[in-house]
Amino acid sequence: MYYLVFGVLYLFSLLPIRLLYFFSDLVALLLYYVFQYRKEVVMANLLQAFPDKSEEERIVIAKKFYRNFIDNWIETIKLLSISKRTMNKRVTGNFEIFHQLYGSGKSVQLNLGHFFNWEIMTLHAGINQPYTFLTVYLPQSSIIMNRLILYIRGRWGNPLLPSSDMIRSIIPWRKKQYLIALGADQSPALPENAYWLYFLNKPTGFLKGSEKFAKGQKIPVVMMTTTRTKRGHYHFEYFLLCEDPTVIPEGELIRQYVYHLEKNIQLQPELYLWSHKRWKHSWKEEYKELWVDNTAMPTL
Repeated sequence: MYYLVFGVLYLFSLLPIRLLYFFSDLVALLLYYVFQYRKEVVMANLLQAFPDKSEEERIVIAKKFYRNFIDNWIETIKLLSISKRTMNKRVTGNFEIFHQLYGSGKSVQLNLGHFFNWEIMTLHAGINQPYTFLTVYLPQSSIIMNRLILYIRGRWGNPLLPSSDMIRSIIPWRKKQYLIALGADQSPALPENAYWLYFLNKPTGFLKGSEKFAKGQKIPVVMMTTTRTKRGHYHFEYFLLCEDPTVIPEGELIRQYVYHLEKNIQLQPELYLWSHKRWKHSWKEEYKELWVDNTAMPTL
């Protein structure tokens, strides 16, 4: 079954990009107007993030989000057959910081947010900077989906590490130079074991994993700003977030991460993953020892 699905998707990926975007427009309209996929979640998240915008302005962002959401899937399918030359025509990035850090002999961690299109970023960065790019993936329950993700993300040689077995998977790379990308902006499964601070006007729990990993490995942390210059074209601006995470207070790395995450959201809000149920957990007084924001913790 996998080879049948792969074959169909591969043939689909060979279609002209304009035709693929035509399909994307149709599906996005259906998702927004007919199926209303997570529409309540999207609109509630946008209201939380942009309370000063009018409802009409938030609807505009939502409609752009749905188009970008489907574009993300279409562009990811296109990665099955895209050439490196075409990739570098459509996508740009400044990789100077990686060359500087590589020259110093250090490995590096890239902190990500869920901005479209993160799959393109992974492949593009893998061929345009000197590090071996270790790509972390979340194992899927669907065997077919899992194999497709492994194929796409590893197509140009990026080693893949399952997020469910990170501690053991990283062992062979500890004495080598590597780049590893970690996300921290999704809702934590255990709010009592998260850092808490304001994010988009609301007390929010953040995963500790990315900060703990950087401190434990004693490696610099880089972040990036994602911009979509036009449909199908992206620019990734990489910058140093922290050169030595071992010397900064606990929670500081997450504070800096959230600050830049919000700046990127304000830049092009339609690129962010608004369909995610980000605020599943509410702030509780019992989390006060986990509060790392510079502002006063909320009172109930």
